[in-house]
Amino acid sequence: MDELELLKKDWNKSNTQYKSFSDSDIYKMSHKKSSTIVKTLFYISLAELVFWIFINFLPFVLSDRMKAQLEEMSHSWIYIGLNILSYAVIVLFIYLLWNAQKSISVTDNAKKLMESILKTRKIIKYYVLYNLLIALISIPISLYFSINEHPEISEKLSTASSTQLAMILLITILVTAVFLTLIWLFYKLIYGILIKRLNANYNELKKLEV
Repeated sequence: MDELELLKKDWNKSNTQYKSFSDSDIYKMSHKKSSTIVKTLFYISLAELVFWIFINFLPFVLSDRMKAQLEEMSHSWIYIGLNILSYAVIVLFIYLLWNAQKSISVTDNAKKLMESILKTRKIIKYYVLYNLLIALISIPISLYFSINEHPEISEKLSTASSTQLAMILLITILVTAVFLTLIWLFYKLIYGILIKRLNANYNELKKLEV
């Protein structure tokens, strides 16, 4: 049980030794926890940026074939545009979290802190939705480039029957659904736990405002 939970438990006791705790004490604890949570989210986003940079450059040192394919794809404006957009959004996300953490750190009343918490929740929500959307767009684009880079695949598809094409389409949809689910679970695990704690702080502050 963390410090805020202990304080809340003591707050609810009728013993006179706990009457010294005030709304200000609860607010200070919520403020401290919220600031720590948003700071943690900020560090996670930095780690994610480093991770994706590492993933993008890893093929260049591991496989000459993958390096050649990436170099070929790098001439496509779609590939370049998606990469620029992805990194731009991550950098923007990092900035927004840093700004949110800074805002929470200097907040001196419960109402402003609640607004900052709501803003942080929206930032996380939109970021996760963006990642799911970009993954949904990237999968068919990656398939398109893969087919173009392998003439034997294109030839087999051109001679495939309607049933075979339907099966391929179904498998593609299932793989895409599984991939998107894994991404959603990843963000649910990484960000969901922290957002749940942030929501708990928001609910406590809301009680103080009543």
